Amino acid sequence: MSLADALPVPSDRSADRLGLPPLGFGAGGIGNLYAAMSDTAARDAVEAALDAGLTYFDTAPHYGFGLSETRLGEILPPNVKVSTKVGRLLRPAPQADPAGERHGFVGAAPFEPVFDYSYDGVMRSFEASLKRLKRDRVEVLLAHDLGPVTHGADDAMRRRQFFDGGYKAMRALRDGGAVDAIGLGVNEWEICDAALDEADFDVFLLAGRYTLLEQTALDRFLPRCVARDVSIIIGGPFNSGVLVEGVKAGAHYNYGPASAEVLDRVRRLETVCAAHATPLAAAALRFPSAHPRVISVIPGLSSPEQVRQALAWAEHAIPDALWDDLRAEGLLHPDAPTPRAAGRT
Repeated sequence: MSLADALPVPSDRSADRLGLPPLGFGAGGIGNLYAAMSDTAARDAVEAALDAGLTYFDTAPHYGFGLSETRLGEILPPNVKVSTKVGRLLRPAPQADPAGERHGFVGAAPFEPVFDYSYDGVMRSFEASLKRLKRDRVEVLLAHDLGPVTHGADDAMRRRQFFDGGYKAMRALRDGGAVDAIGLGVNEWEICDAALDEADFDVFLLAGRYTLLEQTALDRFLPRCVARDVSIIIGGPFNSGVLVEGVKAGAHYNYGPASAEVLDRVRRLETVCAAHATPLAAAALRFPSAHPRVISVIPGLSSPEQVRQALAWAEHAIPDALWDDLRAEGLLHPDAPTPRAAGRT
């Protein structure tokens, strides 16, 4: 079984317009996220994914300040699907420490990311991405990191810049056939919910906010996506690592150390999974795919070993009773759909 086919696609998702596979490759890691890696190591990871049958890769200019896109551009064949992002421009930073850490990326390219959600900024960002990716189009284009968690006091200004300018550029690119779909790529479901009041979108990439650990997006946002026929790509299915690492010192949640409250919930999830001989990470990878609007789940992958491990987790047979027990323990939202051995509830 290939990695692309490892997660079953419910029949009601067969008409998805984008045709993305159930599993994709999150390419932040090959942009040197948190740790430097060589071009050869990055190539090995991507080639392992291609050999496994993976056909969808998500990247962004921010990942290594062009490094992730450049590495993908050197390797990807033309017959795979790609999503990238806009909202930042890369300005030359010749004085940057070539081996240092900046914005979470280590030994990244000598550029500095600068937020720009204007019409011109989006067009310039998209053109530069195509050059790095060595493609004449991409399937999905996402506005990156809108929302108050990222922008704080500048949030309202950034939103207006986007909806008054950048969104119009994305519409023009879609209408002109340069992309198939447009949306947001964010870590906050609330900004996606607010965006539905402002404009029309095809897809949202939501990272870390609809996972085995947290499902508050079901309170309002995901039902609206069902009503509006908007697709969802799930990034960060392991919540930055804690759903792989489990309860241990140094476990990561939401790009930082996991709190005692988070670790307590993870401990309870681990207990139920262990009772059903299921790795916590396997349940975490499978869970989001059950929602009818989730079209792809894209864990971050940065080595052949991680590709093979993701395939093993995706193939792991999970008994229906595990989901029933998680719900009985209050660890799943009452409205959360769950993967089932035959169909879905």
